[in-house]
Amino acid sequence: MTDAPPAPSSTTSAPPQLSLAELEAGVPFADRHVGPRPAELERMLAAIGVGSLEELADRALPPSIRDTGEVPTSIPAPASETEMLAELRGLADRNTVTVPMIGLGYAGTVTPPVIRRHVLENPAWYTAYTPYQPEISQGRLEALLAFQTMVADLTGLPVAGASLLDEATAAAEAMTLLRRAGKAKSPRFVVDADTLPQTVDVLRTRAEPLGIELVVADLADGLPEGDLFGLLLSYPGASGRVADPRRLIEEAHARGGLVAVAADLLGLTLLTPPGELGADAAVGTTQRFGVPLGFGGPHAGYLSVRQQFARQLPGRLVGVSRDADGNPALRLALQTREQHIRREKATSNICTAQVLLAVVAACYAIYHGPEGLTRIARRTHRMAAVLAAGLRAGGLEVAHENFFDTVVARVPGRADAIADALHTAGISVRRISADELGLACSELTTVAHLRALWGAFGVEADVADLDAATPDALPADLRRESEFLTHPTFHEHRSETALMRWLRRLADADLALDRTMIPLGSCTMKLNATAEMEPITWPEFAELHPFAPAADTEGTREMITQLERWLAELTGYAAVSVQPNAGSQGELAGLLAIAAYHRSRGEAERNVCLIPSSAHGTNAASAVMAGMRVVVVATDSAGNVDLADLRAKIGEHGSALAALMITYPSTHGVYEAEVREVCAAVHEAGGQVYVDGANLNALLGLARPGAFGGDVSHLNLHKTFCIPHGGGGPGVGPVAVAEHLAPFLPGRGSGDHAVGAVSAAPYGSPGVLPISWAYIRMMGVEGLRRATLTAVAAANYVAARLDEHYPVLYAGRDGAVAHECILDLRGITKESGVTVDDVAKRLADYGLHAPTMSFPVAGTLMVEPTESEDLAEIDRFVAAMIGIRDEIRRVQAGEWPVDDNPLRGAPHTAACLVDKWDHPYPRDLAAYPTGAVPGVHDRKVWPPVRRIDQAHGDRNLVCSCPPIEAYSS
Repeated sequence: MTDAPPAPSSTTSAPPQLSLAELEAGVPFADRHVGPRPAELERMLAAIGVGSLEELADRALPPSIRDTGEVPTSIPAPASETEMLAELRGLADRNTVTVPMIGLGYAGTVTPPVIRRHVLENPAWYTAYTPYQPEISQGRLEALLAFQTMVADLTGLPVAGASLLDEATAAAEAMTLLRRAGKAKSPRFVVDADTLPQTVDVLRTRAEPLGIELVVADLADGLPEGDLFGLLLSYPGASGRVADPRRLIEEAHARGGLVAVAADLLGLTLLTPPGELGADAAVGTTQRFGVPLGFGGPHAGYLSVRQQFARQLPGRLVGVSRDADGNPALRLALQTREQHIRREKATSNICTAQVLLAVVAACYAIYHGPEGLTRIARRTHRMAAVLAAGLRAGGLEVAHENFFDTVVARVPGRADAIADALHTAGISVRRISADELGLACSELTTVAHLRALWGAFGVEADVADLDAATPDALPADLRRESEFLTHPTFHEHRSETALMRWLRRLADADLALDRTMIPLGSCTMKLNATAEMEPITWPEFAELHPFAPAADTEGTREMITQLERWLAELTGYAAVSVQPNAGSQGELAGLLAIAAYHRSRGEAERNVCLIPSSAHGTNAASAVMAGMRVVVVATDSAGNVDLADLRAKIGEHGSALAALMITYPSTHGVYEAEVREVCAAVHEAGGQVYVDGANLNALLGLARPGAFGGDVSHLNLHKTFCIPHGGGGPGVGPVAVAEHLAPFLPGRGSGDHAVGAVSAAPYGSPGVLPISWAYIRMMGVEGLRRATLTAVAAANYVAARLDEHYPVLYAGRDGAVAHECILDLRGITKESGVTVDDVAKRLADYGLHAPTMSFPVAGTLMVEPTESEDLAEIDRFVAAMIGIRDEIRRVQAGEWPVDDNPLRGAPHTAACLVDKWDHPYPRDLAAYPTGAVPGVHDRKVWPPVRRIDQAHGDRNLVCSCPPIEAYSS
């Protein structure tokens, strides 16, 4: 094997004669999505040693899993970008956008155009990955630190996570946090009856398998009798009522319980924050901070806690540490990776977050500042107060004296007629009952809307007179007096010019897919095409309330129905639910479906989940959350499930076996030939097979999990189906099931064995589903198959080019890998002292993002090129890895010491190069590694910080914007 790729052929041929129909059709979208050109693909296949993609498929995939013959499908022939957008526009036109006054935790908001253009629609932000390589992720980390600071300041609790999935799941995470952080032995968790109904639904789903007794009670007269470990209060309540929670908080504390408060962040600019009221945690959503409604998501939830609970927080926590030169630098705190470290002992299965939406919310707060947010809150509240005053003046009863933005009007027997009249006028309100309507004001509410509302109620009122005569409807003893958002970040970027430049500075401090390939194994960082992204900001999709009348959402629901059907057909299953709004939630939903199925058959004792030792860490955490007991199955020397150990574990647990979770292709990047045998062994013992869909990018069009033995899979739409990672989210993790499990999909079933909701909105995060719909519509089945085979070819090409420099750890039939390969550095580290961390950081000097480090095997790099990268970019990565191997050899030869060489010193900032230089390697080599590597000079990336001290950050946990003096010092 030589280091240089084969030379391209010098022969050319005349272009084929095309018909008018072919010319009119234009270039197929698949030709835009798939990176390697035909001649490049020929070179890649030649390096692998095969003559075609079909020959590669025959070599790599076991015949036992391959689809034979044509699989019936409703997926139409591929559309062009123009045709797809026209079809999607037709669906969008079937939606009706009204003024959203339904409330229930979702509010109308304005996404400032500068934020929409420079964040939401900017590939520098939406194509970034989770900041596991912090030195090249300082931009998104700074934005997330601002998010954390915003939440901490507004809630009055000093530590906040970087974002959760939505308000309901944030409440569920708070419930389990309070249970493990408190000292009470009680299983009871008390919930205010005035809590959002969708939050209560998710709490029920999450509480039952964990043995938590959920008590939903009217707390007007105090807590119910008995002990408790935790309490959830709503502030304001789902009805809009604002009540002083201090007495309830004190009573819960006196009984040994801890308290979480679900709070409206905008309302907290005017109301005393939960932390000052005595709460231990606060939860909620940041949706109304500029994040489009999107028919329910994606939106960033939040969870903040007292300092003593900081290390109990689930999900992502951005912290401040220092780099090798002693400068402040940001990174993810240790517990954010705990699901891979602790597996079944993890406290949460959160992996995907809602980072892109958290960044939007943080930017909204930065753009408006504390004064601007307060002004928006005061405007919203005054609209509600004047609205209520007009209704009262017209002789109507308003349910509550104290409220922030929501008014409940009592109109005996008239609610439906009034709501219908308002809908005809373009306003949607909440139908609480035949006698009550909920009217939620927001940033979008205008005086004209007030007049329309009064008119529908048969009321005449003068806005100016009422405004002058009406006091605020907030309790006087709950008015906020403390300051918030005092950090300079929230004061320095008020003009559009300033915010635009701040966002550009942050983007320049990051390395995203718009500048380089991101070869992260198991993460599938492929193209997020502009045509796929464009529709998500169309008002007909972006401005739908999740509880809007069904007639208003026909187009979106038809799109979702088509997408669910297509996903089911592609995976060989009978039914799909898109409600899980992350892969982790899809895992949980699938396991809950399995548990419910066993219960329905009178086999509730089946609670053992077998999980291979190579599995994603979220698998074990999800199994525990579903009430199952994890038993680890060994893998053999080839990276496959050890069949002997599997049979032994099945025999040991017998009638207690609930499920096996297996990733296919395996997390080791191998198509396991015995997967049907594995599935059959589990089925014979009465268990179900969960096929983790994380690696579906290696199966589409070739094999279907539901056809080779799977009973249930979750599908990561943010991997295989092109929803962008957005710095760590949004994610969507639909769950696909065989026919016998269809009644147990989340939110679908009824009766004693039904599985409840796993996310707040009925369809999870439908605001980004047009992306996956568009991808499938433009690729068609053959395009998806071509993408799969090209991804497999790219991984095998990398393996073939690098094997002599870094041994490929696992391979399948005939030495082939699947869509990713694991490069084994353990021997190199033992011989040279150079670690995978050193290689990963050095790649930043080459202008490249590192592969996945030390997963699933410590001391290795897992590489996934995807189908979207052309050969030039793949060769740039290969050349960089070869250049790094040459540098390692120089360390081995003693030319550079182990503790002072270009790898250990990486990444190198521009500042460190102009400072005093006392290293044994030259400055130019530090900045511009091996000149033979294409693109190092003309695509130079300057990391903003040096190597970050992770241990220092874990010892000194700082999770909000430090005072400006910290930077000057």
